[in-house]
Amino acid sequence: MQEKIKLGLVVSEFNRDITHAMEIVAKEHAEFLGAEVVRVIRVPGVFDAPIAIKEMLKTDVDAVVAIGCVIEGETEHDEIVAQHAARKIMDLSLEYEKPVTLGISGPGMGRLAAHQRIDYAKRAVEAAVKLVRRLREFKEEK
Repeated sequence: MQEKIKLGLVVSEFNRDITHAMEIVAKEHAEFLGAEVVRVIRVPGVFDAPIAIKEMLKTDVDAVVAIGCVIEGETEHDEIVAQHAARKIMDLSLEYEKPVTLGISGPGMGRLAAHQRIDYAKRAVEAAVKLVRRLREFKEEK
């Protein structure tokens, strides 16, 4: 039997009413999948997540799940935040050779759509657990 998967969550505090629900869903789904959330870092916003993710990747976690939501405003700020954060998050995953999954909804959505996408956190946890398991299997086959 493989060792239990240790997950870290980096959770944006911006739009906290939504991200708090996402954090709860993520923790519940991790437990359901037999994984364990061992670390949580809360950051002011999605744009601030990469530095926290980087620090978490230096620890004993097997994967990190980024949680947040980027709601559309009157400018294109939401697109800039989401695109730059997603790109840096992907780069960190490759740099540290550990899965970092994107449980961040948006851009281009309103508050109602953000509430409807709370399960993005669940999907991101599932992706992290699957990827850790598959990478472990792949390394064992080598």
